Amino acid sequence: MAETPERESMEFDLVIVGGGPAGLSAAIRFKQLANEAGEDLSVVVIEKGGEIGAHILSGVVMDPVGLDQLIPDWRTRDDRPLKTEVDDDKFIFLGPSGAADISWLPMPPFMKNHGNFTGSLANVTRWLGAEAEKLGVEVFPGFAASELVYDDKGAVKGIVAGVMGIGADGQPKDDYQPGMELLGKYVLFAEGARGSLTKQLINKFNLDEGRDPQKYGIGLKEVWSVPEENFKEGYVQHTMGWPLDNKTGGGSFLYHFRDNGEPFITVGFVVHLNYANPYISPYDEFQRFKHHDAVSPFLKGGKRVAYGARAITEGGFQSVPKLAFPGGALIGCGAGFVNVPRIKGSHNAILTGMMGAEAAFEAIREGRSGDTLDHYEEAYAGSSVYKELKTVRNVKPLWSKLGTALGIPMGGLDMWTNTLFGFSFFGTLSHGKTDAASLKPAKNFKPIEYPRPDGVLSFDKLTNVSFTNTYHEEDQPVHLKVKDLALQKSSEYDVYAGPSARYCPAGVYEWVKDEGGAMRFQINSQNCIHCKTCDIKDPNLNINWTVPEGGGGPAYSNT
Repeated sequence: MAETPERESMEFDLVIVGGGPAGLSAAIRFKQLANEAGEDLSVVVIEKGGEIGAHILSGVVMDPVGLDQLIPDWRTRDDRPLKTEVDDDKFIFLGPSGAADISWLPMPPFMKNHGNFTGSLANVTRWLGAEAEKLGVEVFPGFAASELVYDDKGAVKGIVAGVMGIGADGQPKDDYQPGMELLGKYVLFAEGARGSLTKQLINKFNLDEGRDPQKYGIGLKEVWSVPEENFKEGYVQHTMGWPLDNKTGGGSFLYHFRDNGEPFITVGFVVHLNYANPYISPYDEFQRFKHHDAVSPFLKGGKRVAYGARAITEGGFQSVPKLAFPGGALIGCGAGFVNVPRIKGSHNAILTGMMGAEAAFEAIREGRSGDTLDHYEEAYAGSSVYKELKTVRNVKPLWSKLGTALGIPMGGLDMWTNTLFGFSFFGTLSHGKTDAASLKPAKNFKPIEYPRPDGVLSFDKLTNVSFTNTYHEEDQPVHLKVKDLALQKSSEYDVYAGPSARYCPAGVYEWVKDEGGAMRFQINSQNCIHCKTCDIKDPNLNINWTVPEGGGGPAYSNT
């Protein structure tokens, strides 16, 4: 590639990478504090999606504690983004041909969903974006942060965003734009699970030293418009069990909510990515799950209107990295604040975004820049987020080690002892190896024959991808970087039977025969919905997910 022209730069007091709940909450809190103090401080939010909310995917049943603290009057406003409060909550164990309602089991109070809200996290995020702009935050959607900028002491001082117009051959096109350096006294990273810059920061500053490997799940979701007779406003249903076997963790959710008066059901399925069998296809497990008698009656006569998938951080307490480093900090799900048994993380994303903003504001008021925001670390250690994650810290390890049938009851007992007495019989269990290392060779398993989709309740993968509104400029470098193609063939295909074609929920990866009969790894990068699963589950961590041009990827609505 030709020599890069010198980039222009813009300076801000605070730069935030990621326009999700954490990033926007940080921006809002920072401006609230600045305005209260009469300080004219600048903050910018960079978002790779074409608009705020375009890449946001969640259930969502939202604990309102974060919104209550950030914008105390949100519940009374006509434009509030969440209006359906949960008033009926079921927990069901599924078998192949039946179901058992286990809602009667004694669970800690925080596991109940009454008082939470169901709706669209994408719409919540759009609302937060509007609130941020009202306060004077500069919000730049459609700009991907692709590089880190360091000062001469090695501290983070900004990012490069908006590089566009590079062709698939790596050469600048006529519309080439070298991007711009956005520089700040501090930079907060809110990229969500497995963020591309967050990975670099964790490695550079050894932020995961002394922590367990981060664990992940893949969450798949459809939104259905349903007839009134199928609809129970405020109803929430979680399941576990079938179609997953005892050794494969995961579960499902159905959330009923109204949007502009219309009844919708969000139906979703989560598979923990530490599964061993390379023949498992999370997407196909999701599709056959919808045919169960505990699920299908809600959807019959309805219409699927949206689809999406996204990796979820599941390591919790043991896997949260060091949060602050010279010049910046990690906030939100990029650092891993999801409470796995509750299937909730957006409230903690908001709260940690606020904590990061408060620490940055305090430092700037003191005339500091580019140092480590230790007060953020201290705030987290004394917060409700820390306490919540510590209380449930052993649920995921017990589930992984003992399987669903035994691990879930033991996890429930452990939550109770932590809630009532502040201790665990198990101490703090380790997650062990990475999700990539959990995969075992295909010779240990038999291929799984999944039912063909019927086009009514279940759908083929590429048809569903069309409901994500995904678009990438075709003439650009492939953003999915395979480090060693020979290794991909000798290991991912020859040893593990090509699991990339199954773990990817968007048909990005295929193994195809070339004219000579040899198997070739094909990447359909235009299908990528930015779930990051390939970056997590490839058995050799041989695929590196990087950002495409800004604005590319899915354009989710009402998700």
